[in-house]
Parts: sequence; structure tokens; C-alpha cells
Amino acid sequence: MDIDSDKVLPTDQAPTLRVVPMPSDANYSGDIFGGWIMSQVDIAGSIPAALLAKGRIVTIAVNSFLFKQPVHIGDLVSFYASVSRVGKTSITVDVEVYAQRRSLEATVKVTDATLTYVAVDEERKPRSIPKA
Repeated sequence: MDIDSDKVLPTDQAPTLRVVPMPSDANYSGDIFGGWIMSQVDIAGSIPAALLAKGRIVTIAVNSFLFKQPVHIGDLVSFYASVSRVGKTSITVDVEVYAQRRSLEATVKVTDATLTYVAVDEERKPRSIPKA
């Protein structure tokens, strides 16, 4: 992948989620907690998975998670989620995270992650994903 592509927002899809982290989301140095980012990634990844599953899903695995750059208070953080695999009951989603620095002049890719969700019924038992 071209290194410069990590410095611009994707143009081929809309962000699944956008949020601005606040001071309560940061450590004493002003860097956003990794757990906060992981939580937002899980939310972003669950959106296309739930739509595809047409109902309740649960996170079953965080297959990979790479922090590339820090996120700071006041950054505009954009989460791009896309389905990469669909199984009988599971859906794997790739999530790319970009931060537009406070000035909105600089953009950096801050995180890459892959998560797997399972479609579940009312008793939280795995169920088949409806065919498209």
C-alpha cells in the first residue's frame, strides 16, 4: 500500500462512524486510551455486520488490531468498516480508522482492525445469516 494513502480519507466509501474524543477519553498526556478506540472500532464494525445479519450479533473475536498513530483530544476520528467475509453464522469486518487533526489540515491512519461477529437469536444461540 502506498504510504501517502494513509494520509487521506478513503474516497470510495462513506465513514461508518465519526466521533471527536473528549478529555475524559484521554490519559494524562492527552493521548486517547487504546480501549476507547477499541470500543469505537467494535461499534463501527458491528454496524455493517448487524445490517447484513438482519438482527442481533455478538463480537466473537478481535482477529487483529494495530495501533499505528496516537489519537488526540479534539481529533475528528473516522471509522470505515467493510465486510470481508461471510460464513454460515459469522461475519468478518475490516475497520480502518483515520484521525483528522484539530486543524483538519492533517489526516493520518491511526488503526487497522479485523473483527468477527456471530449472528444470534433471542436465546443468544448462533443462527444462520440470511441469504442476500
